Amino acid sequence: MKMPTVKYQKGDTVMGRWPGSSLYYQVKVLGFDSKSQLYTVIYKDGTELELKEQDIKSVTGFQTRSRSRSRSRSPGRRRSRSRSPARTTRRSSSRTAAAVAATAITESTPSSRRDTRLKDTVEVRLSPVEQTKAAENSSNNKHEKKEENNTASKVIEKSEAKVEAESEKNQGPYNLRRRKADGDAKPAEAKPDQPEKKAKEAAAPSTIPSAPLDFGGKIGAYFWLLFLPAWVLFVILQGNLTDPSLFNAPPPLPPLDTFWDAQALCFVILWILFQALLYILPVGKLSEGMPLRSGVRLKYRTNGFFAIMVSAIVVAVALHQGADLTYIHSHFLQLATATFIISVLLSIYLYVRSRYAASEELALGGNSGNVVYDFFKGRELNPRIKNFDLKFFCEMRPGLIGWCLINFAMALAEMKKHNLDAPSYAMILVNLFQLLYVVDGLWNEEAILTTMDLMHDGFGFMLAFGDLVWVPFTYTLQAYYLVLHPNALSLPAVIAIVTLKLIGFYIFRKSNSEKNAFRRNPSNPKLSHLKTIPTATGKSLLVSGWWGVVRHPNYLGDLIMALAWSLPCGFSHLLPWYYMIYFIILLVHRDSRDMSECRRKYGSAWDEYCRTVRYRIIPRVY
Repeated sequence: MKMPTVKYQKGDTVMGRWPGSSLYYQVKVLGFDSKSQLYTVIYKDGTELELKEQDIKSVTGFQTRSRSRSRSRSPGRRRSRSRSPARTTRRSSSRTAAAVAATAITESTPSSRRDTRLKDTVEVRLSPVEQTKAAENSSNNKHEKKEENNTASKVIEKSEAKVEAESEKNQGPYNLRRRKADGDAKPAEAKPDQPEKKAKEAAAPSTIPSAPLDFGGKIGAYFWLLFLPAWVLFVILQGNLTDPSLFNAPPPLPPLDTFWDAQALCFVILWILFQALLYILPVGKLSEGMPLRSGVRLKYRTNGFFAIMVSAIVVAVALHQGADLTYIHSHFLQLATATFIISVLLSIYLYVRSRYAASEELALGGNSGNVVYDFFKGRELNPRIKNFDLKFFCEMRPGLIGWCLINFAMALAEMKKHNLDAPSYAMILVNLFQLLYVVDGLWNEEAILTTMDLMHDGFGFMLAFGDLVWVPFTYTLQAYYLVLHPNALSLPAVIAIVTLKLIGFYIFRKSNSEKNAFRRNPSNPKLSHLKTIPTATGKSLLVSGWWGVVRHPNYLGDLIMALAWSLPCGFSHLLPWYYMIYFIILLVHRDSRDMSECRRKYGSAWDEYCRTVRYRIIPRVY
């Protein structure tokens, strides 16, 4: 089948029409989607939009037509430079769509300053396409007049859908729309008078645009696939030594048969199936996720708190019946190996099924075309078996609740090892702190639906291994360490550590709740006191409240809590401080990902945001 010709190529500098107006601005072509027949372009302020071909003109031809119109216009017909009241009102408005494209998008610009900023920008009236009927010409002129009057009343606070509907209504034959925040447009529909061949070409599948590679790219994917399992093995073996110093020689590998235990594999499978059963029970709220690129909102059963409460009751009953949970400590290596095998098998299944997924179901970051990288990063955004969401389940259930179960088993192992009637203060603090963290996450389970993992990352080895292996077998490292390396704490030390934990938890919970509430409903009256910066995508950036202090107050709270988790283990060895060190590296990496993604998405609005909120994670104290 002959592919449709593309008039403008990637990298071309052309003139693009701004949505909701009759103005052209210089833009650069980023790509063409043969499925939707739309060009992705970027304006000088960094705003990315999708335009139809008829709304793009070549720079040379555009300037030639502009000069010819100027010469042909007689002095008597030349427009006055004075502005009508309506245009003056539009010029002084700080939140019109045209102002967003031409100037900084936070404050209105006086007319003199705006004229200066627009000196290098070509500005002309859009001439409708020539029609063969006088009635159609008349209709187009009415549309242009109506468009000019209505543009003055548009404000950025309106939802993106309203702005698009208003501009499409007023544009007549023109169909411009804002580029979706995360990429793909809907397929172009074949019109009744369109030839059958063109209709098929319009419906032909296109390659989904891929996001920039991260985690070291394709070479990095090989490294992480080998390093992550090796590191889990290392910390488990190191923590079981009498002297777990990281500066000693690496622990010797045990015989291969010690890695495998059929009973451990059965235990892991039963645990995952038990959590899956609790997940599918019609108990708890049915929550809506954030809109996908297609506009669809998936539904999730958010009954995580119910799941952990039932799990606690089952564990208590098992203990009463004589079950020995110290098995988890004595077979920690075998349990980790069994879980690793399951995570690999799950990752292979996820990659194979993603090869048959529709393009709109793929994540932007996992379709590089490199098998190893895509296997690691994950191709499909929300893999589901009917209504069972695999990514959401693995994120919130077996690993997270298993983390608490392992910590509790370590407390029992400490009591058994040292003949104690109760766990040590250090073990109690680690258990309570991390239990509070998990219970809070499950109580506020709906908030996970607005996080990067759920909204943007595909589900592959990175998340499958992280959720099932990394979380339960490395986040429990403090409790695992304390079984063989107890650390006595005085009462003042306990009070100080508890205070630190509560401060971190307060910052973490309040900032996350504020972010989640704003993302779900920016017009919530309870958030009316918050200051924002509008963006060309129709969304706004928070610059007050907790998010006006630092760019990531939730990361700040997380770091304080991580410090409180490590302090009960003392300073004899670096191993129990692994989580604190790892978390700093993780948050620095996430911050860099956030910065690059937000700068691409929000353009000059993000630069203004960075000038307003200067500190990333740690605020400066004066």
